[in-house]
Amino acid sequence: MSGKHEERPEKPSEVDGTAHLFKALGKIIKVLRTNAGLSQAQLASAAHCSEDLVSAMERGVRTPQPDFLLRAEEALNAGGVLAAAVEDTEMALARARVRVRHPDWFQSFAAEEARALAAHYYEVQAVPGILQTPAYARSLFEHRRPMLDEETIEKLIADRISRQALFERWPAPTLTFVLEAAVLLRPFGGREVHREQLQRVLEVGQRRTVELQVLMLDRDDHPYLGGAFTLLTPPGRREVAYTEIYGHARLITDPEEVRQHSERYGILRSQALSKRESLTWIEKLLGER
Repeated sequence: MSGKHEERPEKPSEVDGTAHLFKALGKIIKVLRTNAGLSQAQLASAAHCSEDLVSAMERGVRTPQPDFLLRAEEALNAGGVLAAAVEDTEMALARARVRVRHPDWFQSFAAEEARALAAHYYEVQAVPGILQTPAYARSLFEHRRPMLDEETIEKLIADRISRQALFERWPAPTLTFVLEAAVLLRPFGGREVHREQLQRVLEVGQRRTVELQVLMLDRDDHPYLGGAFTLLTPPGRREVAYTEIYGHARLITDPEEVRQHSERYGILRSQALSKRESLTWIEKLLGER
């Protein structure tokens, strides 16, 4: 779902001071990277993460993970500066995990998504939040009405991007997406933001752990016009469904309702382009074919 008015950001509490720790650490990473003559993309490659993640950490809106600090230590020849921060970072992260970060209505979904064995996303309006770039997410939040203040926008962006840790889990969960073609045709944020977002969708869709399909606009039939939904399979539990319409979120556990959503999703997948066809279509949108 594109909306999912996400949780408070993966930012430690201002009260215990850890937010300031991570902001300072982000600034240190940026200085070390600049002094080393590396771009964000080059550091991302060396540290085995995305450029978006490096950017978010340097801005203090994402928490540097201990394994990133150790890889960055070597890549930046940091002289032990980043390695020395690993212990404090681990302690701060442990404190953050026990805090409730999500609004009450979002907590159930966020918890289930983070540990899901399988997650299936159907979207009709905008790129699903879990696939969004920071710039794309910002464009959506900045144009939301009633208007949001800048601090709230930054928090929401951080939360949204933090959910993308799901892609890095191993063993990898089963992840599939069915996106209406209109989702990828809408240039939210302008030409450059739209292009960057398409590239992000393409990059994720190319992963062997992800199945991404596009449902074209020329279909003359459709199994479900009720809006976007997500299907999740938590460990040791039955599949659940999640919907969010006009800000009203609902985590569905009733077996019959979940079965209906699962059946619809299966039909949607059968009507969509295959993964290879979908990626080729996105490449054509980008002018790469």
